[in-house]
Amino acid sequence: MNGAESLVQSLLAAGIDTCFANPGTSEMHFVSALDRHPGMRCVLGLFEGVVTGAADGYGRMMDKPAVTLMHCGPGLSNGMANLHNARRANTPVLNLIGDQATSIVHLDPPLAADTTALASSLSVWTRRSVDPARVAADAMEGVRASMEAPGVASLILPSDTAWTEGGQIAAYLPPAPPTGPTGLAVDRAAQMLTNGKKTVLLLSNRALREAPLKIAGRIAHKTGARLMTLSQIPRLQAGLGRVPIERIPYNVDLSIKALEGVEQIIQIGAREPVNFFAYPDKPNVPMSEGCTCHMVTRPDQDHMAALDAIADAVKATEEAPLPAAPDHGRLSGAITPESLGAAINQNLPDNAIIVDESVSFGRALLPSFTTAKPHDYLHLNGGAIGLGIPMATGAAVAAPGRRVVALQADGSALYTLQGLWTQAREGLDVTTVILSNRRYAILQGEMTAVGANLGPAAQELFNLDRPATDWQAIAKGFGIPATQAADMESFVTQLNRANAGDGPRLIELMI
Repeated sequence: MNGAESLVQSLLAAGIDTCFANPGTSEMHFVSALDRHPGMRCVLGLFEGVVTGAADGYGRMMDKPAVTLMHCGPGLSNGMANLHNARRANTPVLNLIGDQATSIVHLDPPLAADTTALASSLSVWTRRSVDPARVAADAMEGVRASMEAPGVASLILPSDTAWTEGGQIAAYLPPAPPTGPTGLAVDRAAQMLTNGKKTVLLLSNRALREAPLKIAGRIAHKTGARLMTLSQIPRLQAGLGRVPIERIPYNVDLSIKALEGVEQIIQIGAREPVNFFAYPDKPNVPMSEGCTCHMVTRPDQDHMAALDAIADAVKATEEAPLPAAPDHGRLSGAITPESLGAAINQNLPDNAIIVDESVSFGRALLPSFTTAKPHDYLHLNGGAIGLGIPMATGAAVAAPGRRVVALQADGSALYTLQGLWTQAREGLDVTTVILSNRRYAILQGEMTAVGANLGPAAQELFNLDRPATDWQAIAKGFGIPATQAADMESFVTQLNRANAGDGPRLIELMI
């Protein structure tokens, strides 16, 4: 048994059964081992950014890692933007990075790079495995690290480590259960919630699942605290029957206004709020000066235990009232953020997954989804655009039988549009809605925010209309049926038709 065979067998025994791959020469023995040991679902991505983004979507839905298979340092580099997003979302991912054989690396062959340094910059755990007898054991440590953090783990495999005999099966290493909060942290949170000050209960990561949200809703209902989350959302379980949550806006002025007057923030699985960028003559954080932040649980800790303890301390036993579904009536006319939100609200399939990389057009959409059918909502974490199509791909692989509705800005879709080919190849149930304004609208807004003039040269860098992207032709070229909608009535018709079918569909929505 060689190192690659021991690796595949050990991964399968550990329940790691999905691999998003863009292999090269260094990975051929791993690929060969897959044929001899069936059970691993291998999903081909035509670009490493698709591979890593799909692993992010899969990990968010499954709470366990998929494997990525990438080729040497340059292949890893191609996938790093979406690994950055996965890191920021605390998504479990296991990278397998084939590399130069130990016998040739000292000769500096063309694909040689400091793969370890590249991987370490985005990983909670990185190892270069140089002994075929240790390959599987190293992988099991990587799996455990990715689930405990949770986050990205990277195992670098020189090709001779994979082909050399002497591989040994390694046992699965279960992750340690997450630790709960300290009693002092809970006591302080309870005191803050009952001291009469304006308070935000700030949730993120797995605190945004249905069960912890329900407890948080009781606490907010009892104490008058506002229930909020950060601008970027890894995975939110939302919809009718679930406790809604307010999002801190992306825009710096709106975020400052949203937190105006807030005197204290209690963090459950959430980082302290910070603006995406620094702007001239504006603060770096949205909180008012003097606001106190108190972290009860880090992203890797037990948020349910924290919320249970806080609820007991403040005697929060009554459930929070939940909003009812609005009656939007028949939708027609112009396409606006409000009408798009209403259309998704009315027409979302049962138990769907929304993937949101709508960027500038969709910043205010989340409240509309609060009263849609129950669903999961995945958002762009980390701000590295080009995640939407790959993340929808990975979510669909993780959750067969559930429709994925991807709200996708056109400019960022162009970063990783190869993911459409993977959706077609795998027959994935994804409806991609391209929000086609044919410009980088977010950058036009950022120019204004930094106080710069938007002149002709800047306009040329932000416009995408010369030539205009033909999304219907692109989708059909990748094997996906596509349509175009320019008003709400036609969009709703096309959306329902797409969601009722099997396999991927694309709608270009002219905005």
